[in-house]
Amino acid sequence: MAVRDLIPWGRGRTTAPATMSGSEVSPFLTLHREMNRLFDDVFSRFETGMPSLLSPLPSWPSVEVSATDKEVRVSAELPGLEDKDVEVLVDEDTLTLRGEKKAETEDKERGFSERTYGRFERVIALPYPVEDDKAQAVFKNGVLTVTLPKSAKAQERAKRIPVNGQGTTQH
Repeated sequence: MAVRDLIPWGRGRTTAPATMSGSEVSPFLTLHREMNRLFDDVFSRFETGMPSLLSPLPSWPSVEVSATDKEVRVSAELPGLEDKDVEVLVDEDTLTLRGEKKAETEDKERGFSERTYGRFERVIALPYPVEDDKAQAVFKNGVLTVTLPKSAKAQERAKRIPVNGQGTTQH
């Protein structure tokens, strides 16, 4: 018996169709669909922020950057950390947040011990030149807030342009 005899749609044909007669579907097409579904399930975890083996902490910590006329403010959520666990660096046009989290749990009664360890580093491009010697960082209730005063040159650059509501332009 030849291998070709084991494949029902291969009998008497030189090429295999995608589907067989009636409602039966090719086993290769079924395998293809199942593999696509599997990859869709795995990669959809990246979109939802759900941890996976490939990315244990997707974009940790969460960071928010806001700017006013006088300063740039960066807030980072760092639950479970203390101020001694965090390092803040300013280098011209970037702000770097680094830290590490260590946790240890031990239950001698049940004979259970667990240790977790994680490091992070976020490098944030600053939208304006800042006066790094006047920067301040405050850590309170698991939230790090870094305030960076804009340089005099950056403050001068920002100019309001009046918006004309008439829909006509002047030449």
